[in-house]
Amino acid sequence: MEKKSMARRAHCLVLPYPLQGHINPMLQFSKLLEHQGVRITLVTTRFFYNNLQKVPPSIVLETISDGFDLGGPKEAGGSKAYLDRFWQVGPETFAELLEKLGKSNDHVDCVVYDAFLPWALDVAKRFGIVGAAYLTQNMTVNSIYYHVQLGKLQAPLIEHDISLPALPKLHLKDMPTFFFDEDPSLLDFVVAQFSNIDKADWILCNTFNELDKEIVDWFVKIWPKFKTIGPNVPSFFLDKQCEDDQDYGVTQFKSEECVEWLDDKPKGSVVYVSFGSMATMSEEQMEEVACCLRECSSYFLWVVRASEEIKLPKDFEKITEKGLVVTWCSQLKVLAHEAVGCFVTHCGWNSILETLCLGVPTIAIPCWSDQRTNAKLIADVWKIGIRTPVDEKNIVRREALKHCIKEIMDRDKEMKTNAIQWKTLAVRATAEGGSSYENIIEFTNHLLH
Repeated sequence: MEKKSMARRAHCLVLPYPLQGHINPMLQFSKLLEHQGVRITLVTTRFFYNNLQKVPPSIVLETISDGFDLGGPKEAGGSKAYLDRFWQVGPETFAELLEKLGKSNDHVDCVVYDAFLPWALDVAKRFGIVGAAYLTQNMTVNSIYYHVQLGKLQAPLIEHDISLPALPKLHLKDMPTFFFDEDPSLLDFVVAQFSNIDKADWILCNTFNELDKEIVDWFVKIWPKFKTIGPNVPSFFLDKQCEDDQDYGVTQFKSEECVEWLDDKPKGSVVYVSFGSMATMSEEQMEEVACCLRECSSYFLWVVRASEEIKLPKDFEKITEKGLVVTWCSQLKVLAHEAVGCFVTHCGWNSILETLCLGVPTIAIPCWSDQRTNAKLIADVWKIGIRTPVDEKNIVRREALKHCIKEIMDRDKEMKTNAIQWKTLAVRATAEGGSSYENIIEFTNHLLH
């Protein structure tokens, strides 16, 4: 994107929910706005800020409070207690930040807020500031929660088949896990994204038109200011317009470099396994994955967070001729490496966008939240992977996983072809003249008018 000169640079406050998977795409979107001449201030909680391992030098950071500045969510003792306190303290401290900036003549033109924080829009409107909701999940999931907000879908789900406008037919196993939790607070939390979204000046989503065309067209009729602005991944791995943009730039995890290990492996020979920054697995499930990787014929690279390492079998070696286990790595660099033949994933939305952008077929082992819906799309709609079968204990057994790996690595060429086609469409959407590119230009052009 060609940076435009502005008489006065527009100033956006960007407020993500304080989780790595929400900060990464919103920070990437911020870089695109910055490239168009918009000045960015990233806002996060004091606890998250204090635990950052890395912050890009060009980004201005401000903080608000979630009510747990020293201990964060763990200090709250539960999600409901955390959210209740955050919803009380967050709006107060966000308003104080806007007041402080106003008094220093640092005018804010727009607040781009994570839709998980709907109160941010109410605060912005009190100050007469434009509010842009940023949806961090895909449009199928957004539609599901939107229909709950409308009262047209509710928990507990009774019908086995769920039909919603412009969506594929969904089954109970495809629905977000929050519908089945005994505690309704998490479903209430994600549905609340849409409680006031009709008051937003803009509604932005981290996807691209070609990936979700029917549902995007349906939503545009309801929300005329709805725009797709993704995939929000570093430019080097997408359109290559910014060669130095090779990572998100803000992280709470220390990365271990794996590229040299991959360099020694044949093209398409490595199974990459990662279940993200939040998903937890039972010891039994970890053992099944470990035994599968040890027994299957492919090389493997497995990311196991430090907090999950204790669940590995006692006799499982982390470094062998065949495999490598690390606590964290640059997922984009790994997926971009020609040695990687498939990606075993928990199906978090950021991971799905990354594998789409890099043309890597996937094996889906969804864990919670929206991941089961994402797995449905991977296998049945976009056809870039396989959803693993589970037994009566909801465990993916080693033989089932071995079969899926063999199917993608040795047999199925169609999924690889489909993955490459989606990669081409993702690049086209973000390149000059593409759908997401043009939507971002339209958004930035309106900031000073």
